[in-house]
Order: sequence, then structure tokens, then C-alpha cells
Amino acid sequence: MGLGSIAFSAILAADDARAGVLSPRPQQLPAKAKHCIFLLMEGGPSHIDTFDPKPKLDQLHMTKFQKAVNKFEANMNTGERYYVKSPFQFRRAGQIGIEMNSSLPNLADCVDDMCFYRGLKAESVNHPTALYHLNTGNQFGGDPAVGAWVSYGLGTVNQNLPSFVVLPDVAYPQGGSANWSNGFLPPHYQGTPLRPAGSPILDMTPPPGVTSSRQRAGLDFLKTLNQSHQQRHPDHADLAARMESYELAFRMQAEMPGVVDISKESKEMLALYGIGGPNKDADALGRRCLLARRLIQNGVRFVQVINMGWDSHDYIDTAHGVRLAALDKPVSGLLKDLKRTGLLDETLVVWAGEFGRSPDNGIRRGSTAWGRDHNANAMSVWLAGGGAKRGAIVGATDEVGGSAVEVVHPLRDFHVTLLRLLGLDDARLRYLHAGRDKQLSQVGGEWIPQLIG
Repeated sequence: MGLGSIAFSAILAADDARAGVLSPRPQQLPAKAKHCIFLLMEGGPSHIDTFDPKPKLDQLHMTKFQKAVNKFEANMNTGERYYVKSPFQFRRAGQIGIEMNSSLPNLADCVDDMCFYRGLKAESVNHPTALYHLNTGNQFGGDPAVGAWVSYGLGTVNQNLPSFVVLPDVAYPQGGSANWSNGFLPPHYQGTPLRPAGSPILDMTPPPGVTSSRQRAGLDFLKTLNQSHQQRHPDHADLAARMESYELAFRMQAEMPGVVDISKESKEMLALYGIGGPNKDADALGRRCLLARRLIQNGVRFVQVINMGWDSHDYIDTAHGVRLAALDKPVSGLLKDLKRTGLLDETLVVWAGEFGRSPDNGIRRGSTAWGRDHNANAMSVWLAGGGAKRGAIVGATDEVGGSAVEVVHPLRDFHVTLLRLLGLDDARLRYLHAGRDKQLSQVGGEWIPQLIG
């Protein structure tokens, strides 16, 4: 009798959610992708040292560079600057024959399912503003994240889990939680961060002595009080969101423990993601990538996986070398696993940092400690699955990697393209705020047809 009433109350609460802002919505445009996993490489990975090598730099190594890459570096670096070559080896991979870092042998097996885009330009070389721009379309923060826009446009599939989940690294990226904010959208659409170590969610199970019926009764009483308050203050959207968050937390206690528990995965599956191996960084990233697959598989709409440590101003051979070694198995494992299960067709995977790196460095001539500085004029990103073009290299940078020169687009066009791949039209996905309709691209943009299969 008690369990029946609890179940009935939970069903009613779920029906309330479906009838409201979180209900599933049809795509605005025909598209394959129903979910998105966004792999954020915080710090700005070097395109020159990963997927866009520049042999010309071998010839120019330690020759004087005449001008700074951008105004930021002109102000910050008053000393002499020199071209620096890549310390890494490269190999051709896949039928597309892309030259990529040899430290990524497992990812090399996946390149024919990937679309590499070399024509993207950012607008800021300051980490927080560049991250805000990549994640929200606004350099100054305060706007909804891409995941929030996707949740707003498509709703949620599984009423027992958040629609937008964030899997941080050991620390939050620069700019903090504003990178996954709901901004001016209703609070229901904000990202839900899970803890990187230990239990992903604290208090996932009720404390000893608190039964489900007692917990349900408490929530019902609280809901009655909140509803009474809401009737007197109908414009307080935060209260409605808080009421729904209580209900979602209650429903999550039934489903989330099974989703985040990867112990039931086979040894072969864990090894595919680099989990349990000697590389602890790969183990940690592998767990987040595997959890991202499990969340998508259970109906979560948008998952962002954050990988820190790509800001390599010096000793890039060591700094990027560590990141690449940690990246290879987890990300390749994710792509292979999604393809094996058939989820890759309906899941868009995005890999990007907030900007690229420069072909020069402000170091002492002859130093072996070179790295690369920030560069908004050229960056490489890649897409896989979800209707993105397979086995393609789109765009190009100049002979030293300083600027994008072919199929050049700003970030807003990339955002418009991501929305289109998910069946959303940036021109129609709008929200009235502060007296005008607002959108992810800020002022509108064009999609990049070369990235869509």
C-alpha cells in the first residue's frame, strides 16, 4: 500500500514535469543527432601539435618572429619572439590520410568517422572570456550555455535524470559554473555538475532511518507551501525551478545510482576506455567518458566532459605529451563504444578548446623550454557522429598555423552548425529577455555546410 502511493505520487510529479518546461519537443529541422557529448579541452590545445602540423616551422625554428600573433600578446610580451617547431612526431592515419600526432595511436583508428575542421576563429585570447564565448556565445558570461539552449529547444527524454550534465575535471574551468549556466533561460535548463571523485552526487541515497514514504510526505508538504507562495508571486521562476529540482532529486535516487555505477561494465569495456590502467589521468578521463556514454544511453540530452591542463606556454613536449597520453584511450574508447552500440548515429561528439596556439613563443633564443602562446586566429576542432561529415578535413591554416585561411568561420557560425546538427534552427530558437528576442549566436550566423554529412 505504501509503495503504491509513493509510486503514484512520483508518476504524478513526472507528469507535471512532462507537461511543463522539460517536456520533450520535436526537432525544428530534420537531423540525426538526438544527444551531444561535448569534450572541452580547457586551456587551449595546440592545433599545430595535434591535428594540423606545420613542417615549415622545422625550417623557421628559432628564427625571429617579426610581429605578435594578436594584440594581447603584443601587450603581454615585450621581449623578442621566435618561431618554434613541434617537438612531436606525426603520422598519416585513416583513408583520409590526415597527419596527426603519433601519440594518439588509438584515436588514429577512428579518424574515418571524424570531421576535422581547421578554419575556425575565436575572438578572445583571455581564458575566461574565450571559454564563455565557446560555451555560451557571449564573451562576458551570463548567457545560457549551449547545453542549456539544447535542453530548452528539445526538452528532456528521461524525467528521472537531468537534461544537461557536466562532468568536471579535478577543478572547474576558468570562469567556473557560468560555463554551464542557464543564463536568462528558466533555471530548469542549467547544467548539473557531477563530482569527479567519490560519489558523483552527494546524498544520492536517503540517510539511515528515512524511508521513501517519509521523504515523499516531506516533499509533498513542502510542495504545498511552495505552491501557495508561488500563487502569490507567479513571476518568481526560481521557485518553480527549485520545486522541480526537489522532485527531480527524489526521482534521481531511483535511477541515478545505477547509471553512475560503472562497476558492472566488463573488464574489456573498462580497458577500452583506459580505466584501471597505469595512467591515472587516462583512468580519470576514461571514467568521465564512460559515464558520458551511460548518461546518453539513459536519455540525457547534453553531456559536457571537461579535460584540464592544455595551457602550455613552455615545455610543451612534456605538458601536451601528458595530456595526449591521457586523452588517447578514453576518447577513442568513447567513439568506438558509441559506434559499437549504434549510438554514434544519434550522438554528436564535439572536441574543442577555447582557442588555438601560436607558431611562435616569447622565449630566450636557444632555449629548449619553448611552448606556445594563445592564438584566436586559428584553432582546430573535430566532430563525430550525429550527422557530421565522416572522414573529412575541412578548412586550412597558413603555412605556419598562425591564421585560418580556408573555409574560415567565427565561433557563432560553429554554434549555429551544432544546433543544426541537433535539429535546431538558431534563427527560431529564441527567448524573449530584456525586451528583445535572444539567441545563442547573439546576432545570427550561418551554418557551415562542409561539416554536415
